[in-house]
Amino acid sequence: MEPLPIEGAWLHRPRQFGDARGTFLEWFQGERLGEATGRGLDLAQANCSVSRRGVVRGVHFADVPPGQAKYVTCVRGAVRDVVVDLRTGSPTFGAWTAVDLDDRGRAAVFLSEGLGHAFQALTDDATVVYLCSTGYRPDREHGVHPLDAGLGIEWAAIEPVLSEKDAAAPGLAELEAAGLLPSYEECRRHLRSLPPPGAAPEPVLEA
Repeated sequence: MEPLPIEGAWLHRPRQFGDARGTFLEWFQGERLGEATGRGLDLAQANCSVSRRGVVRGVHFADVPPGQAKYVTCVRGAVRDVVVDLRTGSPTFGAWTAVDLDDRGRAAVFLSEGLGHAFQALTDDATVVYLCSTGYRPDREHGVHPLDAGLGIEWAAIEPVLSEKDAAAPGLAELEAAGLLPSYEECRRHLRSLPPPGAAPEPVLEA
């Protein structure tokens, strides 16, 4: 796994093994993730979305703690995957980085709690699957308008298609003024509280 320009985000380019039957690859390796990031990924939810060309989903993030770490790949078609640093006080606050994910290279992106996530479908039926460290909690979920000039994300030259919710999302400056963005120090404290990779879960004691 290789670190992306934003702290807390990594890119995994898996080896693919092909023969007359097809292709095999390991798109997620918990041990390799732990070695690269110094943390594990507890799986609480696995999502799958299918989008037509031009659809933009995001920029989404969750309150920290607990936040929501994500491990994302594209299993059909192609998307432009975007990670945004929404952590106030971060050296790269407001910065974004983009990686094109597709069903040929089969790369994956991991992003830590406190980072925003979005993607744009570059093909019809673009299918994205992602592993999440926490389940969906509507009361803790937020969004930044993906076309916000304050972010300046460079999307592909395709007419964007947004959901009503994403189209009505506030800009970065508005969220910061309202105190709704996670702080860099808060995210760092949360990461320090996580068990080391490979640690056994705490036992559940019966009453």
